[in-house]
Amino acid sequence: MWSVPGYASRMATTKTTAKKSAKKATKNVARKATKTATTAKKTAKKTAKRASKTASKSATRARRTVAARSTARPTKSAARRAPGPDAIASLKDDHREVEQLFKRFEKAGADAYAAKRQLVASMIRALSVHAGIEELVFYPAVRTEVPKAESDVLEALEEHHVVKVVLSELEDLDATSERFDAKVTVMMEMVRHHVKEEEGELFPEVRQRISRRDLLELGDRLRDAKRIVPIRPHPMAPDEPPANAVVGGAVAVIDRVRGVGKRAVERVRDEFPSL
Repeated sequence: MWSVPGYASRMATTKTTAKKSAKKATKNVARKATKTATTAKKTAKKTAKRASKTASKSATRARRTVAARSTARPTKSAARRAPGPDAIASLKDDHREVEQLFKRFEKAGADAYAAKRQLVASMIRALSVHAGIEELVFYPAVRTEVPKAESDVLEALEEHHVVKVVLSELEDLDATSERFDAKVTVMMEMVRHHVKEEEGELFPEVRQRISRRDLLELGDRLRDAKRIVPIRPHPMAPDEPPANAVVGGAVAVIDRVRGVGKRAVERVRDEFPSL
């Protein structure tokens, strides 16, 4: 058996060098992953700070806008503008939009998880906005102009609260969960009951007591409010003015930036699953 002088020594040196290189490469990958994760956290923190500042300003503007529109007289330009749907017609349009989402969900197959998840996301946004504008604009006007409808409004607010609780549970519930379809079904039943009472009892009473002109102006305020109300369910947030105008304006801004930070974190997790 022959041997090359120094062969064993060179092999040992080569193995040692390879181990060091592998260890160094592993450290570099870990360092890059940590740096990326830290950057994502800093970005999310900065986004949250900006959202907080913007939220405060938006809440103040929202409060002033609602107060001003409730007392201001229509301007000449507003009078010349073609009127949009009045408040009741506008709210009924929202009801029809949500009902279409319900029917599409009911027609989806048992295993259509992705489609049903997307439909529920659309329901959450549509119902959150609809509840927000009713609580901010419509219900306060009804309580002022139609005192006899006070109990109906209070009942509607409670129905909103219960629906928001279920919607908040559905937000992060996987569509494959055995409780997913059941929760959606119960939520749809509650909303349909709420819509039936509003359109069958409350709306006719409101139309009798509030003038056509005021309902048209109220419709404009409802559409304006869609830009400043939350787009996610917040069951514990105030649902009556003035608190809902202040808190709701701030929460609405946070809702709209929440998705940006969430997507950034998800990208980091996709790139570095071990984090």
